[in-house]
Amino acid sequence: MKTLVMSVAVAAAALSLPAIGQEELAKKNACFSCHTVDKKLVGPAYKDVAAKYRTDKTAAAKLVEKVKKGGSGVWGQVPMPPNAAVSDADARALVKWILTIK
Repeated sequence: MKTLVMSVAVAAAALSLPAIGQEELAKKNACFSCHTVDKKLVGPAYKDVAAKYRTDKTAAAKLVEKVKKGGSGVWGQVPMPPNAAVSDADARALVKWILTIK
């Protein structure tokens, strides 16, 4: 039970990080190897991801799964590799941040 409470607390803290904290989280998980905030690199810019999914109420869950399992075909021919080493809490925090970018 104590572990569950700590996990929830850590996840809540990650979700409330300011944008600079989220950028550090993205750096820690090597997200910026393929993405940037405002222009296409290997993968789409985070602002483009946010724009594409702005009205999709199920976007967060879909994108967390894509971060963890990878995917292809949505943004072109280059597949996104799976990132199983990214914790569920980090993936949720990153996706929440990405979806707020304008």
